Amino acid sequence: MKRFAALLIAAVVLAALFAGCSSSKKVKVIDIKLTDEEYAFGVAKNQPDLLTKVNEFIAKIKGDGTFDAICDKYFEGGTPEGVVSAELDTSKDQLVVATNAAFEPFEFMKGDKYYGIDMEVAALLAEYLGKELVISNMNFDAVLLSVEQGKADIAMAGLTVNEERKQLVNFSDTYYNASQKIIVMENDKTFDDCETAEDVEKVLSELKDGTKVGFQNGTTGQFYIEGDEDWGFDGFKNLKGVGYASGSLAVQDMVNGNIKLVVIDEEPANSIAKATNELN
Repeated sequence: MKRFAALLIAAVVLAALFAGCSSSKKVKVIDIKLTDEEYAFGVAKNQPDLLTKVNEFIAKIKGDGTFDAICDKYFEGGTPEGVVSAELDTSKDQLVVATNAAFEPFEFMKGDKYYGIDMEVAALLAEYLGKELVISNMNFDAVLLSVEQGKADIAMAGLTVNEERKQLVNFSDTYYNASQKIIVMENDKTFDDCETAEDVEKVLSELKDGTKVGFQNGTTGQFYIEGDEDWGFDGFKNLKGVGYASGSLAVQDMVNGNIKLVVIDEEPANSIAKATNELN
């Protein structure tokens, strides 16, 4: 009887441990907007006619409901459409789009096809211009430079407009409003009492010196944490920023226990959290 009781207790303890391990790998998004941003496309400065056409196109798809329909595919459970990139050929009339396909739901890949709001818009833009679409996938912090250097015509990568970036490209009209949000482990109660962005910032400023915070390299999340005068962010001197090639990699490192939290754009945060929790 004693042996049975001991085995029963051991089983309960093991079950609790496994349950704890399972839940500890889940993540959550803190539903407080930390910033107010505008997304736009970055057009090469030596192509003013293209900028005009892009702005006409944005007005058209927002006016006739096409843009909302694309967004619904990713936000309301619709069926996304894959986009195929042509091979670069300077002898052809092509639209070369620079992107970072690691920013779901705006741009990501499945197999050899591109998906996401920006990518579906890119396909329609190329059609509108009567050009063949070429998508050039690269690290996020190289996207605007590729346009500035003449390697691409336009940057479509969930780009937040700011004065520093305006030195590299001409931005189109705004097509989407965004904000930064925080991802933490599901059982992390650090921000549970926060109600405003100011509350969150107070908590961030009081975290232990050297607390590691992840972000995607070159994104607003990095500037928000590290501080940047051009962006108007003071940053947090007590925090240690850790950069990653994508937000997904940052969250995975958090799940592995190497960083405290991740700061990234709202919709990518939602997509990454959902994907992470489905795996765990």
